[in-house]
Amino acid sequence: MVLKVFFPSCCSSADSGILIGRWISEQNSAVILAVVHFPFIPVQVKQYLGEVQRVTQVSVSVLGSWSNSKQEKEESLSEFLEDLGTIFCHEPWIQISKEGDSKFWSCSTLQKHSKNPQEEEIILVYYDQRKVMLSHLHPPLDTAGQRAEDASKLSAIFDTVARSQVLFMTDRYDEGPIKLTHWQSDGVEASIIVELMKQASVPACMLLTFLLSLVSGICRSRVLKFWPLSFLWSKLSTCEQLGHRLQHLQVISSNKKAQNQNQLMRKANIFVSLLIDVALGILLMSWLYRKNRIGHLADTLIPVADHVAEELQDLLQWLMGAPAGLKMNRALDQVLGRFFLYHIHLWISYIHLLSPFIEMILWYVGLSACLGLTVALCILSDIIALLTFHIYCFYVYGARLYCLKIYGLSSLWRLFRGKKWNVLRQRVDSCSYDLDQLFIGTLLFTILLFLLPTTALYYLVFTLLRLLVVIVQGLIHLLVDLIDSLPLYSLFLRLCRSYRLAAGVKFRVLEQQDGKPLRLLMQINPLSYGGVIQTYRLPTYSCYPRDSWASLCKKLFLGELIYPWKHKGEKQN
Repeated sequence: MVLKVFFPSCCSSADSGILIGRWISEQNSAVILAVVHFPFIPVQVKQYLGEVQRVTQVSVSVLGSWSNSKQEKEESLSEFLEDLGTIFCHEPWIQISKEGDSKFWSCSTLQKHSKNPQEEEIILVYYDQRKVMLSHLHPPLDTAGQRAEDASKLSAIFDTVARSQVLFMTDRYDEGPIKLTHWQSDGVEASIIVELMKQASVPACMLLTFLLSLVSGICRSRVLKFWPLSFLWSKLSTCEQLGHRLQHLQVISSNKKAQNQNQLMRKANIFVSLLIDVALGILLMSWLYRKNRIGHLADTLIPVADHVAEELQDLLQWLMGAPAGLKMNRALDQVLGRFFLYHIHLWISYIHLLSPFIEMILWYVGLSACLGLTVALCILSDIIALLTFHIYCFYVYGARLYCLKIYGLSSLWRLFRGKKWNVLRQRVDSCSYDLDQLFIGTLLFTILLFLLPTTALYYLVFTLLRLLVVIVQGLIHLLVDLIDSLPLYSLFLRLCRSYRLAAGVKFRVLEQQDGKPLRLLMQINPLSYGGVIQTYRLPTYSCYPRDSWASLCKKLFLGELIYPWKHKGEKQN
């Protein structure tokens, strides 16, 4: 049989002693967890291992001996280490020793109590105990009672190391009778700043939870459910983003402990995303309030709005003539052109009425950047929607008129073929019409058909303008979605500590010689950057419907409206 010995590389410079770990009989494997140094009392070692086994539910025992020939060169040491096998009674008794100046070690086994000792082929696997402990390739620790032992999985090795945290809490500087060497032998990894932040986060989270409960209560109140407020809350992207960030703050400030690694990473990603979002927002706010940039922006806004209105007036004058040499219906063309020109005149009056207050409005809007860059971008999207509201009105008028004529022509076309639309059964059925119905239908079909090019031209022009505005707002919301959904903390871990986001393991052959154990190095195989983004990506609440190109073309052809917002309850994942 093949005996696999997993030895931690952190114990390579340990003093001579005994090896403690777990023996997995199903895999014929030994997982070395630590080295106990000389001197020690065997009874105390057995008591200590019994306490560790009771706490961790891992069958920890003495598996063999470790000899560092650089520190101990006496011949009696090897005999003493062999005699320890009669005290701790483990079959097979593993002996690992340093080979002089070589960076590798020799490994052999003793079977004193076996009647028919067999020579076993040994595979010595070196592993980084720290990386294995923090890689989270083991099953969740809270499912220890439901864990089924599977001898064909390598996760048993990771599970053994992960459940032995109590063993790693004892270092070489403790005053106890047992001195251990493992990945935390020089002291438990800790940071004074992290510990102070943990202590300070408890009252801060309690205060934040109280404030968030008040804000949530106000948001759920009946006042916001009345028509004007409920309409604005569901249509403005700023309100949607504030509600999204409010949910993030509730997740972070929750005192409920994360149940698994994914929940912990989600909280960390949300916290880092909020932190970077607020930092970028404060930088934007500091840039806006320097050198009176708010005043310059307000002075530029009115001329730009007037220029856009003048361009629209020139476009309508062009459409009221003979655009591109097309023959339009004169009467309908004049009615539609004057109707839209009157709306532009109303829009210019509205802009000039607000012009004295624009600088003050922008000054207060700039303060909202302290809530985050995403909130400022959503406010910018809403401002663009308000400034182009007249274009949206033109688009709605043109789309409704075009849609009415398209559906009217399709209904009259069915009349010519002796068909009609059955509303109850949602299908086309045969129908017989009299002569008067066919005559009236012919007249209406002719009128609608000859008026369709004029209406379609206005609809096409205003749809292109509307799509231009929608594209600009869509780019803004793509940036908001990128900031909201990008797992920045996970990407930082992948860059600095890739073993924390492990996808598996790989083995590299260190030495393979005849008559000696095969030496392998177990390395953590990290997730790719694309896998990190796909695994830990945060859900987004995009304000734009993500229709396919076929669906979008169908809506444009039939004259259906393209809304710049998502309907309430539609969450984009």
